[in-house]
Amino acid sequence: MTTVRQALAQSGLVPVDAQVLLAHAVGRDRAWLVAHRDEALTPAQADAFGALAQRRRAGEPVAYLTGMREFWGLPLTVTPAVLVPRPETETLVELALEWLPRDGTPRVLDLGTGSGAIALALAHERPRAQVLATDASAEALAVARENRARLGFGNVVFVESDWYDGVGDAHFDLIVSNPPYVAARDPHLTEGDLRFEPAAALAAGADGLSALRTIIAGAPARLAPGGALVVEHGYDQSERVQALLRDAGCTNIVVRRDLAGIPRVAAGRID
Repeated sequence: MTTVRQALAQSGLVPVDAQVLLAHAVGRDRAWLVAHRDEALTPAQADAFGALAQRRRAGEPVAYLTGMREFWGLPLTVTPAVLVPRPETETLVELALEWLPRDGTPRVLDLGTGSGAIALALAHERPRAQVLATDASAEALAVARENRARLGFGNVVFVESDWYDGVGDAHFDLIVSNPPYVAARDPHLTEGDLRFEPAAALAAGADGLSALRTIIAGAPARLAPGGALVVEHGYDQSERVQALLRDAGCTNIVVRRDLAGIPRVAAGRID
């Protein structure tokens, strides 16, 4: 019989991936694995873990294998229909919350919501906010709605829309977006986990800025006076995104670095 310790050691995975997948296979958490390192796995558990480990070695994201990813402390369902929420996107949430008042009922628009990660994080922190989240993918919206239902957040509405097309004449106090921003021919798209994620959520034109151009140019017409736009962008796009914000008439432009020290989020206000 294979023990927990042996299964982890023989998996061929980095330790954290092996622990997450084995915990998933046995229906326990990682703390249980630590306390039961010498416990024998059943044949079914060993087979299930072996299959998951093989798929991970082939590059499939751990979140797709377990069907879950934590973001902003919230457990989210994820499928190959949505981008896997990443820690750097929490930088966007942090900055958005700084510009989102706690009082009143601020109106928030999340463009390209995917799993609903950003919209749900903001709704959690500002339960009086009215959050409208859009995505062009019906499959992604199904995931987002499942996450909303499981978390029980009643202040988020999900709408199928290609950026602003389905928003109508509504105005917002805050617009947020983590759009696709990778150049279409970037070699990273054919490497690692990115091979398994939806291309439409990753790539945006020859320079990776086509979605950001649309979002930033359209924001002034949808923001209430004093409203703000907060967007995530690529590691080498900060200067160009700031220029787009200035061209759109944004003031008080702020840049925020992620945990790796890379400029990752830019924001501006419409007076």
